[in-house]
Amino acid sequence: MGDRERIHKFYLNGMYIMLDINSGAVHVIDKMIYDMMDIYDGTNGDKVVEVLSNRYDKADLIEAVDELGTLVERKELFAPDLDVPPTFSAKPLVKSLCLHVAHDCNLRCKYCFAGTGDFGHDRSLMSKEVGEKAVDFIIENSGQRKHCELDFFGGEPLMNMPVVKHVVEYVRKREKETGKEFKLTLTTNGVLLNDANIKYLNDNNISLVLSLDGRKEVHDNMRPNVAGKGSYDGILANFKKLVKARDGQNYFLRGTFTAYNLDFTTDVLDMADKGFTLLSVEPVVAKDCDYELKEEHLPKLYEEYERLAKEFITRKENGNGFEFFHFNMDINNGPCVAKRLSGCGAGHEYFAVAPNGDLYPCHQFVGRDQYLLGTIFEGVKKKEMPEHFRQAHVLNKPECSNCWARFYCSGGCHANADLFNDDIKKPYKIGCELQKKRMECALMIQAYFAMK
Repeated sequence: MGDRERIHKFYLNGMYIMLDINSGAVHVIDKMIYDMMDIYDGTNGDKVVEVLSNRYDKADLIEAVDELGTLVERKELFAPDLDVPPTFSAKPLVKSLCLHVAHDCNLRCKYCFAGTGDFGHDRSLMSKEVGEKAVDFIIENSGQRKHCELDFFGGEPLMNMPVVKHVVEYVRKREKETGKEFKLTLTTNGVLLNDANIKYLNDNNISLVLSLDGRKEVHDNMRPNVAGKGSYDGILANFKKLVKARDGQNYFLRGTFTAYNLDFTTDVLDMADKGFTLLSVEPVVAKDCDYELKEEHLPKLYEEYERLAKEFITRKENGNGFEFFHFNMDINNGPCVAKRLSGCGAGHEYFAVAPNGDLYPCHQFVGRDQYLLGTIFEGVKKKEMPEHFRQAHVLNKPECSNCWARFYCSGGCHANADLFNDDIKKPYKIGCELQKKRMECALMIQAYFAMK
C-alpha cells in the first residue's frame, strides 16, 4: 500500500479532516495541509514545497512539512501496518443467540427480509422445549465466558409471549446454576405492547429494539397491518407509553429507509420530535423492487447523512440532542483490532435458532436452506460453515484490503453480500458506500466536539 493510501481525507461541515488509517488518529487540518497531502508521503517535503510554492507561502509550507514530519515520527501519520493477532483460526466461543420465537407477524411490511414473518416456510411458534435447549446450547458452547446474549426475534416475538416468559424464567434459573450473566433483548413492532407486556419487559430488564419508520405517511406506506391499513398511530402510542415507563432508557427506536423516503433525515428528526432520543434508521437491503436503493440514489443519501450530522450537532448544542446509532463511534476506545476486522461474529460466535431448533449463521440467513448449520439438539453438523464465516474477515476480502474504512466496518454484512453477490466475501457495494459516508459524518462529529 502506498503511503498516501494510508490516509483518508475529506471536507465536511466547513472542516478539513484527515484520518490516519492504521493508527486511527484523526487530524483537523487547514486547506494548505489538505492540498499538501495529495503529494506528501512522509519523505518528500522538498517536493511538496516546490510544487505548491506558487499557491502558498514558502515559509508556511516548510513549517507545515516539519509539523507533518513530527506526526510521522509519533506514528500518527502514515503509521505502519497493524500487527493483527492470529485469532481467526482459533475455535471461537458462542457469545450470542437470536431466538426466532415466532415465525409469524401481525404486520405485512413490504421490505421484510423474513417474508412477512414466515422466512419462506410455514408460520410457526417456538416451543418451550426448543427455547430451553437454546439456552443450554449457548451455556455449553460459551466456555468460560461469563457474559452471554439472547435476542428474542421474529416475526413478532410478542405473538409467542408464553414462550418468551418461559425462556426468561429458565435463563434466570440457569444463571444461578452456572454463574453466567445473560443480556436479554427483544425486537418488536409494538402492536402487542399492552400494559401487561410493557410491565413484564420492564420488570425483567429486557432491552428493546422498537420498529418505527419515521413519519406517519412513510411508516404506513411500508408497514401496514394484515388488513392493509396503516399501523402508525397505535404503535406510536404504545412506544411512547413504553419509553416513558422505562424512563427513556434501554431501548432503540429503529427504522428503515427506502427509495420512497430518500429524505430520511426528516424521519429521524420526526422521531426525535416525538420524544424519542435513542434512534437508528437503516438503509433497506432489497433488490428487484420499486423501493430498492440504487447507485443513482447515493448522492442524495450522502447529502442526507451530512444534513443529519449537522442537525445532530445543532440539537446537541441546544440541549435537545439525540443519539443516532451510526454516529456512535469511539475513536480512542473502540474494539480491539481483531474484533474490528472480524465483525459481528455471525456463523461462528453468533447463531440464529428457528422455531423448530434449526441453527443458522444469523437471523438474516434463516430460511436460506444452503446455510442450515444443524440443530440445537444435534449441534453444528456443517463444520466447514463456521470456519468459512470465521475466515470471511476484512483481510480475506480483496475489495476491502485497500479500503480506508476497513478497520471500522468489519467488511460489511455477510447476509447482504450473499443476497447481492452470492458470496459472503464479496461486499454489497451500496452498503459499503453508505457505511463510509456514515463514518465520515461520525468522524466529523467527534472532531467537532473535541475542538470545543
